[in-house]
Amino acid sequence: MSSKVYFANLRSSTDKNNKISKIRNLFDRAGFNELIQKDDLTAIKLHFGERGSDGFVSPVFVRQVVDKVKEQGAKPFLTDTNTLYSGSRHNAVDHLLTALEHGFDYTVTGAPIIIADGLRSENIKEVTINKKHFEKVKLASDIVSADSVIVLSHFKGHEMAGFGGAIKNLAMGGAPAIGKKEQHSPKIMVDQAKCIGCAKCAAVCPENAITVSDKKASIAVDKCIGCGECLTVCPVKAVGMDWATDLAVFLERMTEYAYGFAKAHEKRIGYINFLLNITPDCDCAPWSDAPIVPNIGFLASTDPVAIDQASYDLVNKQLGLSGSRLSCKFEAGEDKFRGLRPHIDGTIQLRYAEEIGMGSRDYELIVL
Repeated sequence: MSSKVYFANLRSSTDKNNKISKIRNLFDRAGFNELIQKDDLTAIKLHFGERGSDGFVSPVFVRQVVDKVKEQGAKPFLTDTNTLYSGSRHNAVDHLLTALEHGFDYTVTGAPIIIADGLRSENIKEVTINKKHFEKVKLASDIVSADSVIVLSHFKGHEMAGFGGAIKNLAMGGAPAIGKKEQHSPKIMVDQAKCIGCAKCAAVCPENAITVSDKKASIAVDKCIGCGECLTVCPVKAVGMDWATDLAVFLERMTEYAYGFAKAHEKRIGYINFLLNITPDCDCAPWSDAPIVPNIGFLASTDPVAIDQASYDLVNKQLGLSGSRLSCKFEAGEDKFRGLRPHIDGTIQLRYAEEIGMGSRDYELIVL
């Protein structure tokens, strides 16, 4: 059975159909008002962006969702979890400061910020899922404790997942450090022939698993947690993994975590994907590369699989942008994410999510 996905493009000519109005209209048409009850503590799950990036969802757009939640008599809060890797969001203090620097202040968004896994990522609740890789998943307690959730996702490329949307936002974004470690099953390797000994990988490794000697990096397998941060910073792409064997396991583990997040809130969760600034990398990187396709619009649904599938399809229908990181697959209909990373099949997460009952890849796109 197909799921409904609502789509609003970016064309605007009056105050009745500007982007702000379209987000509010999507909230109503997707039936999110039915998910939220009076006095709910409603989590608005988003990504505040790593310091140095600028592709994250605009606080002005977030404000529209906050206001719609308040209209239902609920009490919204903005939330995310601390990062596994070192950076500007590794603990709650730095995370809050980064969010404020990026404009997520109460005066702008109208909602307070709660870092859901606590000061040092130690606030944890387990959710039983009984799937192939996990019997239980470890999620951030303040997200699990929320009465209802609206998930706001910037749809973009990703160094290990191929692309990131609602599923990845639930999985990595909903997990404390220990849960992120459980998902990151791959072990990372260095191609010594390519390595130039710049030590950028060593600088970002959260476990000090990387050393540089004789102008070559090496990774201690017993220390590596597979977070993949070193992949994002290597200028010559000397760092990698066994894509043929490790990728599917990683994406399935990630998807099971997303399933646990969705299960924790039963049917009281809605999703909005923002198809703007569709960059090659996650907003966890301290930069935002040039977009690979033009801006497209906004999507809303109560099905995370359908909304990610629709987002994936809409991106691939576009012409690729020259001057971006795309190396091939520029034509409309070609897979832009495989144009970025031919070795990564990000659709594994969609197929597996449908298989375990998280949603449907079959969707009806309703254009507003």
